Formats: sequence, structure tokens, C-alpha cells
Amino acid sequence: MLSNILPVWALFIGIAMITLGNGLQGTLLGVRASMEGFPTMTTGLVMSCYYAGFLLGSLYTPRFVMKVGHIRVFAALASLASAAVLIHSLFLEPMVWGLARLVAGVSFAGMFVVAESWLNGRSTNEIRGKILSIYMIIQYGGFIGGQFLLNLASPEGYSLFILISILLSLALVPILITAVPAPVLEEPEQVGLRDLWKISPLGVFTGINVGIAHGAIWGMGAVFAQNTGRTVTETSIFMATFVLGGFIFQWPLGLLSDKIDRKRVIVGASWVAVILAVFCIFSTFDLSILIFMFGGVSLPLYALSLAYTNDHLSQDQMVAASSTMILVYGLGALLGPALASIMMSAFGSWGFFLIQVLAHTAVGLFALVYLAREPELRHADHTTFVSVPFRSSPMAAVLNPEAHDEDVTFTPVENEDEAQLYP
Repeated sequence: MLSNILPVWALFIGIAMITLGNGLQGTLLGVRASMEGFPTMTTGLVMSCYYAGFLLGSLYTPRFVMKVGHIRVFAALASLASAAVLIHSLFLEPMVWGLARLVAGVSFAGMFVVAESWLNGRSTNEIRGKILSIYMIIQYGGFIGGQFLLNLASPEGYSLFILISILLSLALVPILITAVPAPVLEEPEQVGLRDLWKISPLGVFTGINVGIAHGAIWGMGAVFAQNTGRTVTETSIFMATFVLGGFIFQWPLGLLSDKIDRKRVIVGASWVAVILAVFCIFSTFDLSILIFMFGGVSLPLYALSLAYTNDHLSQDQMVAASSTMILVYGLGALLGPALASIMMSAFGSWGFFLIQVLAHTAVGLFALVYLAREPELRHADHTTFVSVPFRSSPMAAVLNPEAHDEDVTFTPVENEDEAQLYP
């Protein structure tokens, strides 16, 4: 296993830098928006722009990669992301911030596409699951670490924006100097949204609703923490606690869903999330344990919906369907911050948890209907649960250990200019 990891150490370092910067940036902007007195509704719209960009980047980056190669695309996107974060510190205007968030979303999605396709090029069926596990740990670890970087300087100054720019610039270095040949990316055959709905309505419905819930967390969680009187340090802990819960509980819930009917796990997790969100609204005690448990049952729901959908797909549909599921989740995440801001404007800061109650209730009710109507799948018919990073791109789908090598083809780079970059 070590021999398979060592050739891609540079990619893992680059991914760690990207996720550290991305984790810090999202929370920093929420905190700074509150400090600058942005209206809650305005902040929600600004934060939604990131997911609009993420969708665009996920959809169009593969086309650019096929035209000019991985290295040029990654370098261009890292430079754009580095510049976009500095724009936030120079122009404290919501419209400018929205455009910068759009650019950041495109850039981060594109960088994930490049890095993930590169990792896939170094993976075989036998080690693909292990590679994905390491990738997932790096993503979660980077996001958690990014929260604590918020405490290194005051969000009111320029230092943290410069730190993010430095991290994104440093992410370029290991990618540019790696000797691992860059693969040529071929777009997989598409399974459209209408087709996927016919195959797995529960998977699609769960995906868009947990996208709304999670988009609200990433986009407005820091705003909620600031509005409820938390310090910068407490805000960073608040956001990190969400992610830590999801990271710890994702594997146990996934393993449970491999043993019993996956619909039951989706029903149970969604209703537990509803109960915990209600407790958060009315609790007079510290929310840390509740937030940890809420993240533990909510964040794995996307991976559970993807696994459930894969249970109903043929082997050659999985990669394309996973890409469509990312699109579904992204559409939900695009709506999440805006809907959360509406709730918070109408019902106060605790409207943040009200959107969580509504989104998870919708999933729980829909899943209960399917639990009653659809026969239970035999254990033998289950695909293997794969833990999916929460801010992944469609290319993460090809890291699915259930996927065959022929599903997506990667061949060594033939671009002569790019080939000269390798020893």
C-alpha cells in the first residue's frame, strides 16, 4: 500500500493545502460579513454564489482539461482562487464578494477535478477504496484545521486573507513538480437527472435536501455563531465540531447500511437529525455535544443517498450517476445559504436550525414512504458503502471501489509541452 501512496504524496499535500484554505475561507467570510454589518439575507446570497461557481467548475473543468491538460488548468485555477480571496479584503461590497465567491467556487471545484482524476490515474480496483479513504481524511482534516486557523489573527484585518492566498499558492508547488504522469480525462457517459429520478427517487430527493441543509451549514453556520454572541474562537470550534461529528460517524453508519436495508438507516439518521436540531433551538445549555451528534447523523446522509442510488444501478452507470448526484447535491447547496438567510431574517438567528429541521423532515417523510412501498433489498444486492468527502467534485465518483477500470479511461498525457515538465 505504501508503494502506491508514495508516488502521489505531492497530490495529497496539494489537496491538504486546498482544503485548509477552503475551510478557513468559508468561515472567515461569514465572520467578516457579520462584523461588517452585512444583512443576513445579503450574506446568504453571497455565500450561495460559491455553490453556483462550484457547479460550473464541476461541469466545465473536464472540457478544459481535455484541451490544455491538467497542469495548466490547475495552475490557472489556483491563481484565480488566490486572487479571489484577496479581493474580499480589498472591496467590502456584497456584490464584489458575490462575484469573488463565484470565481472561488469555479476554482476549487476545478482543482478538485484535477487532483481527483490524477489520484484515480494512480489507483487500481484493489487500492481505490484505500486511496479514497486517505483522500476523505485529508479533506475532513483540512476543513477542521482551517477552522482553527481562524484564531491566528483578527478577522477584521488582512492577515487571514493573505494566509489563505499563501496556502492556495503553495498548493501549486507539489502539483507542478510531481513526476507522476498526468492522465488524459475522458468525460463519462451521462445519466441525466430525469433518468436518475426514475431509477432512484429517494436518492435524488435525499441528495437535494441534504444539499440544502449542508449548504446552509457551510454558508451560514459562522454567521449564526456570530449572531448568537460567540467569539471568533468559539465560532471556529462550533464549525469544526459539525465536521468532526460527520467524520467520526460516517463509517459506522455506512457499515450499518451495508448490513441492513439502507432506507432504514436514512430514515433513522434523518429523524435523529430533526430531533437534535429541535433540541438545538430550545436548549439553554452549551450546544457542543448536540452539534457534534447532529453533524454525525446529518453529514453522512449524502454518502448514504449515493450508496442507496448505486444499489439500483448497473455497474456501468455508477460513475455517470455519481456525477449527476453531485449536481443534485450542489443545486441543494446553492439554495441552502439563501433559504437559511430567509429563515434567520424571519425568525431570528435560530432560523438557522429551522431550515435543518425542515430539510431533514422532508427526507425522513419521503424515506418513510419508500420504506413502506419498496421491498427490502437483500444484503447480497447492496453495493459497498463508500464514504464521500462533503465538498468533493464529480471526479470523486471514479474513486468508488465498486467501479471497474473500464468505466472511465485514463491514458498517459500526449501533450508534448506538458510532457516536458516531467523528468
